[in-house]
Amino acid sequence: MRDRPTSRAGAGASLPHDHTQAILEITKQVAALLKGTGKPFALAGSVAAFAHGVPAHFQHDTDFCLRRADAETAVHALEGGGIEMHEASEDWLLKGRAGGEEIDLIFELARRPVSTELLDRAEQRSVDSVWMPVLAPTDLMDSRLAALTEHYCDFGDLLPMARVLRERIDWPQLHRAHGATPLADAFLYLLERLDVIKPRESTP
Repeated sequence: MRDRPTSRAGAGASLPHDHTQAILEITKQVAALLKGTGKPFALAGSVAAFAHGVPAHFQHDTDFCLRRADAETAVHALEGGGIEMHEASEDWLLKGRAGGEEIDLIFELARRPVSTELLDRAEQRSVDSVWMPVLAPTDLMDSRLAALTEHYCDFGDLLPMARVLRERIDWPQLHRAHGATPLADAFLYLLERLDVIKPRESTP
């Protein structure tokens, strides 16, 4: 009599780590703690894109924007909620960690300070059934274009975002802001050639 095939996962084996859901859970936890401070903030990065309807393709962390003046208040709130916080080598953000996932509290987006006006434009969106302020689509794309450099120029993440959010982004504003920047301008030109956005008006 042949032995029955054994399962690869034994009774005591753990399930694979669901990185996407883990990022969402820590995002919700951080948002709840930040909302408790009464200070303005906004979700940014790939999770913000997901909140606006872009398919989930999360990177290695979840990002939140806040004013530098509110950093101490935010750190106290997160540490009080069981999140381990520490300074980063860069002076424009602080880092945290919880549940095996990384958290970035960002004071500058592409070398530009996070302002009250930026946070005021944030939209209330549902992230896995929890409502929180999320960077507006134009500001989200603007921050991603401003971050393009010769050392990091990945259009693969930007293209799905542009396709999904194209009707909600102020493309003329982005043309004015990034038209003189080679990498960002190249991406905007690519969107025109792919018929994702209308060609910019010719300059007389």
